[in-house]
Amino acid sequence: MFTGNHTGVQRVALAQAGLAPIAALISGGLAGIGAGLAALYGALAALAVSAVLVWRERQSMRHPEWNQHRLFKLFVRAGIERLLLLAGLLIVGLGVLKLAPLPLLLGLLLAQLGWLAAVTGR
Repeated sequence: MFTGNHTGVQRVALAQAGLAPIAALISGGLAGIGAGLAALYGALAALAVSAVLVWRERQSMRHPEWNQHRLFKLFVRAGIERLLLLAGLLIVGLGVLKLAPLPLLLGLLLAQLGWLAAVTGR
């Protein structure tokens, strides 16, 4: 999926994919397997939200003819999609699957540290 030169958003997604098992192992080691699964779910939720951004970024890169107005509409749409996806995944994780809230949110937070990968460059 990610070949060649990586954009900042792609580096974030790769970092989040690497941080997901780390979050699960740390939480699982400290608080048990249930916490580990909740942290893994939170990290994967962050990865899913970033994957939507990567998808929209790649879509815009395939269409250099799009003007600023169309790109801004895509930017707003991607933001709404990401918000709804995150809310839906949190509802499923907390409400349907009954995962522990603190490890889930800590996994989500740890995965969000993947945004530091975009700052560090290559």
